[in-house]
Amino acid sequence: MSELEVVVEVRGTLGRLTLNRPRALNSLTAEMVRVLDSTLSRWERDPEIACVLVDGAGERGLCAGGDIRAIYDAALVGDPAPKRFWRDEYRLNARIKRCARPFVALMDGIVMGGGVGVSAHGSVRVVTERTRIAMPEVGIGFVPDVGGTYLLSRAPGELGTHAALTAGQLSAGDAIRCGLADHFVPSDALGALVEDLAGASAGEVDALVRRYAQEPPPSVLETERGWIDECYGADDVAEIVRRLQATGVDGARQAAEAICAKSPTAVKVTLRALRNARALSSLEECLEQEYRTSCALLFSPDLVEGIRAQVVDKDRDPQWKPALLDEVGADIVEKFFAPGDDELGLSTVRECDD
Repeated sequence: MSELEVVVEVRGTLGRLTLNRPRALNSLTAEMVRVLDSTLSRWERDPEIACVLVDGAGERGLCAGGDIRAIYDAALVGDPAPKRFWRDEYRLNARIKRCARPFVALMDGIVMGGGVGVSAHGSVRVVTERTRIAMPEVGIGFVPDVGGTYLLSRAPGELGTHAALTAGQLSAGDAIRCGLADHFVPSDALGALVEDLAGASAGEVDALVRRYAQEPPPSVLETERGWIDECYGADDVAEIVRRLQATGVDGARQAAEAICAKSPTAVKVTLRALRNARALSSLEECLEQEYRTSCALLFSPDLVEGIRAQVVDKDRDPQWKPALLDEVGADIVEKFFAPGDDELGLSTVRECDD
């Protein structure tokens, strides 16, 4: 691999985008987002490109998300740079969703946060036996973004709510069941799949991937749908926790413990965002909402504290403010959804691109 953060390659009819920061588990930078967006825009207009593919360099995974240490440094000094990053990133997520070419995402290994945004909105999403997908934002005082609320709110029953509030990891089987992926392909077959895609027409892509696909492993979450749907059916986080604790099921008890360890503000805002997202008709509308919540959270105490505890000092002992779910009132939650002076404006993106 070269030292470019994104390796851009054309092989036959295939345009390949490889995230190339393996030491950082291919975490996204502002420059990577710009390269992905501009290249995708150019390839959509290139008649020689029949298919676009995104994958990650190294053996650990596609992408671990955005560079949260950079967000931490900016938040400490009141730098609004993360807002610019999110604006570009969310617009990229929307472009991927409406890409005029088949967009194949190889979701091998770890796929978290921003990694979900550059893959799970694609038209052909491939997972492997090594796949571990998560939206872990509540663990750092943040809320699922990059279209995560759009995806998770549309998972069967309350599976998406469970994944969002616990920040739990999804296996290949879970990801397919939750609607975040389409096909299971063994990791050792990915190289041959890429080679074949280099000679495929747009109309052949889906059938070609299906030839490599195998029966996915069973979804563990699906076997737990009974208590998940019952407990997460509540529209209040404290009530969800009470239901989980009352089931007598080990998995439910562990879920309650996981939720209670997260930022009380973040989990309450997340539940509200997911419920809102169910009523929104498009990814763009969900991204608009996520941009509001992200910008509002940027200078909140929990985001800085959560990143400090998980990434900077690594003591894994965040001191959330407020510290308890009951201390996060509806008025606190509401302010994270209020329109701001800086709106995303995704409704105009397609008009500008056409």
